[in-house]
Amino acid sequence: MGNPLLRRTTRRGFLKQSLAAGASLAFPWVIPSRALGKDGAVASGERIVLGVIGIGPRCTHDLGCLLEEADMQCVAICDVQASRRGAAKNMVDRKYGNKDCAVYTDFREMLTRKDIDAVLIATSDRWHATASMLAAKAGKDIYSEKPCAMSIVECQALNETIRRYGRVYQAGTQRRSIANFQLAMQLARSGKLGKIHTLHASIYRPQIRYDWLPAEPEPPKDVVDWDMWLGPAPWRPFNKAYVSGAWRNHHDFDAGATLLDWGAHTVDLCQWANGADDTTPLEFEPTKDNIIARYANGVKLVMDYLATPFGDRSPHYRTQLGTCPVRYEGDEGWVETGDSGDIEVHPASLKGELRRLRATKRRAGTDAGSHGRNFLDCVKSRAATNCNADIARRSHIACFAAVTAWLLNRKVTFDPVREVFVGDDEANRLRSRSAREPWCL
Repeated sequence: MGNPLLRRTTRRGFLKQSLAAGASLAFPWVIPSRALGKDGAVASGERIVLGVIGIGPRCTHDLGCLLEEADMQCVAICDVQASRRGAAKNMVDRKYGNKDCAVYTDFREMLTRKDIDAVLIATSDRWHATASMLAAKAGKDIYSEKPCAMSIVECQALNETIRRYGRVYQAGTQRRSIANFQLAMQLARSGKLGKIHTLHASIYRPQIRYDWLPAEPEPPKDVVDWDMWLGPAPWRPFNKAYVSGAWRNHHDFDAGATLLDWGAHTVDLCQWANGADDTTPLEFEPTKDNIIARYANGVKLVMDYLATPFGDRSPHYRTQLGTCPVRYEGDEGWVETGDSGDIEVHPASLKGELRRLRATKRRAGTDAGSHGRNFLDCVKSRAATNCNADIARRSHIACFAAVTAWLLNRKVTFDPVREVFVGDDEANRLRSRSAREPWCL
């Protein structure tokens, strides 16, 4: 499909056409230079117009980064909580010095706007794939926070929908756009470490719960739309802790027993370093301290339990490298990095390779600035993003296969081509989840 930005008449184009036609108005034209793209500004008709679905701490960071880009304009905020809608609108209006940002409770209404080119989706896990697929069908390009889906089957459906509707998609695994992670990948694939044999992806120790928090009086719909907050998830009574962030590790709301909170990043980085963006490991086996997976090329992927979502750390947690550390080991050396931006290498002779990083490093691993910029560039060019839907599908499926092994507490074998467990009906039943009406896509 063509770029909607190219199909839409720009304000500058309209003005030029009107002048050429000798159009007259009953009042003088006073056109701000910024509207025409002068003084270093981007003409308003040439900006990417953005809507936002779901506001929270992570979205506030993502949106803050995107608001710094001169060729992007945010025009709409959607959230089921009035307090979050208001806070995000104030953030956007302060940036532009006006009161123009619209607010919505139901994102489907926002998606009907023809002027919106792209959406930022940063809801809780259960909504990411459903909102992304509806946005794609509405002709919007998508930046979605991770985890991008709730199951293997949902990953497949999301990927197919993005392909069918020809949309640009960026998974919010921003470490692919960060200098230290890029350099570590380049070292692993350069041959300078020798033949790569082991990859380490740090993950949260999996946790899951199936209980309900105590029922509390449901607030008015215009304060918190509880039914919309639940979305595809099974119904349960309201408790304010859920909407305040305590939904994590509840099975109905959390993708993959918390494993994907870090694994969507770190397993993805290991896939990248292994040159395995087009596949997944063949087998997954849980142990007391990790989940071990193996690829067809013989490389071992070790998903190390280094932390929990609640702040406690394993004694093996490598604090000097920050959160989400990864390590790539070869016959002749290793490289390790994390969100601190630092890189450790062995042998010492490889330290010369880090000079390039020190000259270019600008952002830490949790910063979405470079990733957002990559998304906007690809919206314009229609090129594949740094973490497109194909890449995200396979790295997420690898994580979900690992979760399945952990849930069953045994080794499972996986077919990366058919994306099913081999001869294992029990495991294959865990490939999908049911969704509540009307969100069965």
